[in-house]
This record gives sequence, C-alpha cells and structure tokens, in this order.
Amino acid sequence: MQVLVSGSSGLVGFALVPALRSAGHQVGRLVRAGAGTPGPGDVAWDPAGERIDEAGLDRFDAVIHLAGASIASGRWTDSVKERIRKSRVDGTQLLSRALAKLERPPKALIQASAVGFYGDRAGQVLTETSPRGQGFLPAVCVAWEAAAEPAERRGIRVVFLRFGVILSPRGGALRKMLPPFRMGVGGVVGDGSQYMSWIALDDAVGAVQHALSTEGLRGPVNAVSPMPVTNRGFTKTLGRVLGRPTILPMPAFAARLAFGKMADALLLASLRVTPDRLRATGYNFRYPDLEPALRHLLAG
Repeated sequence: MQVLVSGSSGLVGFALVPALRSAGHQVGRLVRAGAGTPGPGDVAWDPAGERIDEAGLDRFDAVIHLAGASIASGRWTDSVKERIRKSRVDGTQLLSRALAKLERPPKALIQASAVGFYGDRAGQVLTETSPRGQGFLPAVCVAWEAAAEPAERRGIRVVFLRFGVILSPRGGALRKMLPPFRMGVGGVVGDGSQYMSWIALDDAVGAVQHALSTEGLRGPVNAVSPMPVTNRGFTKTLGRVLGRPTILPMPAFAARLAFGKMADALLLASLRVTPDRLRATGYNFRYPDLEPALRHLLAG
C-alpha cells in the first residue's frame, strides 16, 4: 500500500516507517512546512497555520496519524496543557477534514490515542467498552478521537489505538527511568499499588501494522500488553533486570511537589487496561510479559 505517516520522527513513528517499508509498503511522511526539505513522497502541513497540501494526499491508501506533543515534557502549566491539547485535536481536525474532501480518500486512518481516556480507575479492569474518565487527559483523548469525525463520516475506516506506556530505551518513560535505576536510587512511586498499562515498542509497532491490515477493525483499540503490572511490580522487575536495588521510594507528596498536576495523571493514576480487541482479532504479542520485554529492550 501507499501509506502516509505523521509523527514519523517520534518514538513509534521512527520504528514504524522502516517496518512498513520492510513489509513492502511505500511510505510517505506528513512533515511540517519549513522543517527541512521534504523527501520524495512527503506531504507538507502546518497544523498551527491550518494548512496542508491537500493535493499531496490523494494517492495514499492509508494514513497513520501519530503526531502530538509529549505529555511528559514539563510541569502542566496552562500553556503546556493547551499545547498538548492543540497538538492533538487541531492537527487531527485539519488532517481529517482534508482527507474527507478527497475524491478518492484513503481506506483507513489509524490514529494514535491513549489509555488516558479512562482516567484514574484504581484496580478496575478497563476494556474498550469502559466509559471515559474524568480530568484533563480523558478530556483531551475524547476531543482527540472526536476530531476524526469528518473522516468517519466520509466512510474512512478509523481506528483509535489507545496506547499505554510505550517501553523503549530510546525515549518515553523508560528512558527517563533508566538513569536513577541504574544508579540504584529507583523506587516505587506513591504506595506502588497503582496499575501501569504498558506495551513494548515492538508490539506498539505491531499493533499499528495489525490495525492497518485488519479490515474489520475500527473504533477504539487498546494497545497495551495483556499483563498490566502495579508500579511496585514494575519497579521490582526493572531493578531485577538491571541488577540494582530499588529501595528509595518517592512518596505521593514528593511526586506532586516535583511534577505538579502531571504527577496525579501520569505517576499516581491507576490504569488496569486490557487489549481485548487486539486479541479478539488475532494479534499475537511478541512480549506479553514485562520481564522478557525489558530484557529484550535493554539487551546490549
């Protein structure tokens, strides 16, 4: 297929593009105008300026939309929260409306979303049919997914991949955890009972490819391992893999002092999410269990 990818320089996109090419697809990138010289097959856009090269979109069979500002790039001031929201909602609206105008629209739009949709739910098992949660991240995820409505109305098959914590030493949460854990100063956050829904980078890429090729799949899809762990379980497992002690906890009040409102949403919230629709449609996880996943990711 001819596949267009936004967010191609991000954690998932950087690994996804070569995987798609290895599978025989021709890949173009949706790149920001002015961010260097576009390569062959690339399409320029400017989400902030509400501009996109509509003529460049009409040759693609599918679009994979991964672009969005990091939610863990700093304390959640009002301006940071607005940047997080706009980078997801406004960009998706621009892209979705442009795709809907095409005489020959793509067959599929595979869009990133997040398990933040569900909010802090303690030990409750959460599936794709669970209702939205309360707070900033659930509100962003609801608006993010709703922004694809023009594409859905046009008859494009839209899949919302609700990613959990994507594990890779190259970026994201794991990269930030590694220095203190390697120094032996890692530990549980809060009381450690909060659930963490995670997915290895290999399976995050695999979930995107599965959504691309599974024609009957549409709507929300939880992109998480079938084996969520508590923060305490994750901490002990990472320490064991690294051969380091994990005896220095970060109490909840200290997390809030250090990270502000972001601590409650990202570090102290409990999300026990299961990938029911991925499993029901035949996706086989390469790394369903945490310890083998970490040993693979951190090998060498």
